[in-house]
Amino acid sequence: MSARKTERLLNLVICLLATRRHLTAEQIRRAVPQYDDCASDEAFRRMFERDKEELRDLGIPLETGSDSVWDDEPGYRIARGDYELQDIALEADEAAAIGLAARLWQTAVLSEPASRAVLKLQAAGIETDGRVSGALEPRVEATEDAFAPLLAAVRAGQAVRFPYRPVGAAAAAERHVEPWGIVSWRGRWYAVGHDRDRGATRVFRLSRVTGDVRPVGAEGAVVPPADVDLVREVAGIAHEEPAATARLRVRAGRAADLRRNAQQESSADGWDVVTHDYADADRFAEWIAGYGADVVVLEPAEVRDAVIRRLRAAAGAV
Repeated sequence: MSARKTERLLNLVICLLATRRHLTAEQIRRAVPQYDDCASDEAFRRMFERDKEELRDLGIPLETGSDSVWDDEPGYRIARGDYELQDIALEADEAAAIGLAARLWQTAVLSEPASRAVLKLQAAGIETDGRVSGALEPRVEATEDAFAPLLAAVRAGQAVRFPYRPVGAAAAAERHVEPWGIVSWRGRWYAVGHDRDRGATRVFRLSRVTGDVRPVGAEGAVVPPADVDLVREVAGIAHEEPAATARLRVRAGRAADLRRNAQQESSADGWDVVTHDYADADRFAEWIAGYGADVVVLEPAEVRDAVIRRLRAAAGAV
């Protein structure tokens, strides 16, 4: 099923779940964004008929009826009680797999058009059920700016360019990549694909993409190898990432959580100098920045600069 069709069917389900009333075909057409592209009423009718059959084939209980004896045209809805699953008992690995799959469906790439469908119903004066967004739009911890455009490129089968700063590098370099997929590994997001400049498979941590992700070439030009194991690729590179050590000045009596895994070197004038190991400069800097003025990075420069960027951004936001 194409990405566009998937989005349309998802929006249609949200539309029909978001109201207790039966909606006419014309009301549905105005609410679901993808139906606006239909060139004629007949084209919409054909697409809508196909979509109704598709939902029924997927096991979604689509009702046909009306709310009044005066309604000449039939309406449609999905009864929430019939749609929701009963309690399911899952093993730990099954729950983890479903949770990871759900994370990819909750990104702004899909949730924005779905939200527009509900807003259109509200604007038309149709009472909606506020619980729908919670049922169909769970939350995702994907704060990297590169996440949405890279996911869109994977779905579109399109190559991309972006600036990327590897571990230990002082500056970012341009990368030209055919993305095959995005993987979450131990709380971090990675893109896997073919690096055209190096002629090999490469893994890119999204937090190290330092600028815009720009599409290159035609959609559909990138086809992942049939035998590629994205998780294995990410697991291999993640284990190989070198650990490094930072030297920090910590205010006396503060940052107890940081001190638990740190080694103290010296103490003077109300400050302690400690060393702390880390694997990723950006992630470590984000943690250190949370201590504010109580922790100062002495070295290395990449961590110090990353902390300063975050503190300046926070000050600017305030």
